[in-house]
Amino acid sequence: MSRRGLLGASAAGLAAAGLTAAVPAGAAPAARPSRFGRSAPPEPGKSGFRLRWLGNNGWEIRVERPGAAPATVLVDPWLTRFRTGTYSEQGADPKTPVTVDRAAIDRHRLRADQILVTHGHYDHMPDVPHLAARTGATVLGTESHANMMLALAGPGERRALEEQLSVVRGGEHIRFEGYSVRVLRSLHSMPGPRARVPFPGTRPGGPPPRPRTIADLVEGETLAYAVTSEATGFTLVNFGGSNFSAADLAGLAPDLAMIQPGGSTVHDYVPRLLSCLGHPPYVVPTHWDDFDEPLEEPAVDWGGLEGLREAVAEAAPHTRFVVVDHLETFTP
Repeated sequence: MSRRGLLGASAAGLAAAGLTAAVPAGAAPAARPSRFGRSAPPEPGKSGFRLRWLGNNGWEIRVERPGAAPATVLVDPWLTRFRTGTYSEQGADPKTPVTVDRAAIDRHRLRADQILVTHGHYDHMPDVPHLAARTGATVLGTESHANMMLALAGPGERRALEEQLSVVRGGEHIRFEGYSVRVLRSLHSMPGPRARVPFPGTRPGGPPPRPRTIADLVEGETLAYAVTSEATGFTLVNFGGSNFSAADLAGLAPDLAMIQPGGSTVHDYVPRLLSCLGHPPYVVPTHWDDFDEPLEEPAVDWGGLEGLREAVAEAAPHTRFVVVDHLETFTP
């Protein structure tokens, strides 16, 4: 399936619809709408978070904790970036072998207290078993994600991973020292004229045979995650797909939302999502780079970034749209 054509067409459609307003680069974060009964976010730089983009939907979230060492939460860390042709005209070949480059992963020397998996596709989950074994992190994901990760785990990794997995369904609100993680039921994008989730399906009932190709790594249901600092009250939310469940966002009102371009078949995707979130002060785009290109070089937009920028500006003109490049950091 060629996502460049499908999602790029969505971005072009947003621009054609007149979504052309721009947010000034230095615009101040918006105040919290009064209907949520929340105060304005902390001053810029005082959120208690530092975000580093690992490419695709991979994020390193550093949480400051007064009186304790900072914690690190990883979301969908995928550093191997094996070539798939996903954003080419031909699209990804379903028979593309799944590769885990442990040396490439280790070069980044990531630490983690928790690893949050949004869904099971090849550009989100394959590196997690190795990272979990190397860091000792607790790994959150659905039953299907857990089973596929156990099947992917290398020699010596599976036994450790079994102890580190926390199977979640959405609805959990988990407190860790100095911060909490709220697990949200969510939805994957449904591109194409038939509005179909790529590589759909679940893997219940125990680990399947070892996944060999990208088609073997099915969605396994999609989650979103909200992380809140206990010290500052600042909340950020990450969406693993360009879709969402409005009912599961009720009352969330984050200060920062990491959202994806695309959503071509999702009704009023960006305006409706931002409305559900109470027009957050910050939007940070995610999953906008062509991941066949190197992580160590500046990100190459597959064609959705400007469409997303314009849609956010139209739907939430006071929201600050902050673009972070590969391996760069942002402190809201």
